[in-house]
Amino acid sequence: MAKVPRNFRLLEELEKGEKGIGDGSCSYGLEDGDDILMSNWNGTVIGPGHTVHENRIYSLKIICGEQYPDRPPTIQFVSRVNLPFVSQSDGKVDPSKLPVLTNWNRNSSIETVLVEIRREMASFNNRKLPQPPEGSTF
Repeated sequence: MAKVPRNFRLLEELEKGEKGIGDGSCSYGLEDGDDILMSNWNGTVIGPGHTVHENRIYSLKIICGEQYPDRPPTIQFVSRVNLPFVSQSDGKVDPSKLPVLTNWNRNSSIETVLVEIRREMASFNNRKLPQPPEGSTF
């Protein structure tokens, strides 16, 4: 099977991200529409219901490096959040602690990562973790 070039893949993801994912609980788009390398993205995750994250809107920075999609993007929370895979000093997601990044493959996408982060927020171990004040940032 032919490998889809990075820019074609990112254009496809951009189009999908701008339309919104499923129920609208996750969204993403380019930080700057003039970024011809399509490296810097913004993401949003709406906290899942019946958890301490409910009704919270989390902002993230996503960087798709030159090796994307062969290598996972770098993910960093802008909004403060207390999750085991997020550094409390700068909001960076530790790829070794988030299975979707640990087990990354070319079929994974920005959407896959955001949906997995939201799923982790709702998991038994994370759904009741004490959180920083709403609206605080790294």
